[in-house]
Amino acid sequence: MQIPIQKPVNRKKGSANILRKLYGQRYLQVMALLGVAWMILFNYIPMYGIIISFKDYIGIGQISDAPWAGWTHFQAMFEDDQILEVIKNTLGISLLKLIIGFPLPIIFALFLNELRSLKFNRVVQTISYLPHFLSWVILGGILTTWLSDVGIVNDVLMGLGIIDEPIYYLGEPGYFWSIVIASDIWKEFGWSAIIYIAAIASISPELYEAATIDGAGRFQKMWFVTLPCIKGAISILFILAVSGILNSNFDQILVLKNQLNESASGVIDIFVYEIGISQGRFSYSTAVNLVKAFIALFLLLIANSVTKRMNQSSLF
Repeated sequence: MQIPIQKPVNRKKGSANILRKLYGQRYLQVMALLGVAWMILFNYIPMYGIIISFKDYIGIGQISDAPWAGWTHFQAMFEDDQILEVIKNTLGISLLKLIIGFPLPIIFALFLNELRSLKFNRVVQTISYLPHFLSWVILGGILTTWLSDVGIVNDVLMGLGIIDEPIYYLGEPGYFWSIVIASDIWKEFGWSAIIYIAAIASISPELYEAATIDGAGRFQKMWFVTLPCIKGAISILFILAVSGILNSNFDQILVLKNQLNESASGVIDIFVYEIGISQGRFSYSTAVNLVKAFIALFLLLIANSVTKRMNQSSLF
């Protein structure tokens, strides 16, 4: 019995193939390298600044010259009287946005896919995501005008007899969460639906034809064909949404907050901004943000593990 002799691997030939392939993709490689360079420059190099949270840095001189403070700023965070209210507002706003705002783009994409008129479909889709391109500075000004005591909302409600006296809605803490959540959904749900619309467009028409032959109606096709086919996209976006649950849209809240609604508008991002920039407590604000980043990483790992077990879809 002859033992087959294995031919030695020609490493030079393999390297030549790789180099030839890289040269053939040289334009794509340059584009990718620019993205990697941008990420290193703006995401990884600034991580050196995390060391500020372990030092007494006052914004003057080099970070390396600042004296070490150890865990002092982290201990101060847990002893801060404001931190509980800040966490409550952050989780309250973010959880409501997740519960209410996350399913809406999915539902919108499902029903938009059922429209027979392609022209009407495009008009509705365009109108839905136009607010995304307006900055919160512009939308904040619009909402401030609409919700003032002489704004259009009060005029309409008083004209319908729903209220007797005008209300300054942004001055009432009880209305603030509702305003933030509703305006965020109005601005972003159309844009968020684009990913689901793209995922639905990639579904094979043969699946719908087979469902039609089996006697499935529109809602049955949505439930048994469309949703299972886009569960991967839903899972990925859900993981990202959970990991960002401690983010409360800094721009939005900054333009809508005022001294009257401060008890409801104080979230972690605003707290870090005011403590770090306004009061110059750079080390303390960095410590708060670092704890927030670790919690976000923990939530990302949990959400990734849960979705992976439930439907075999995950980030990693």
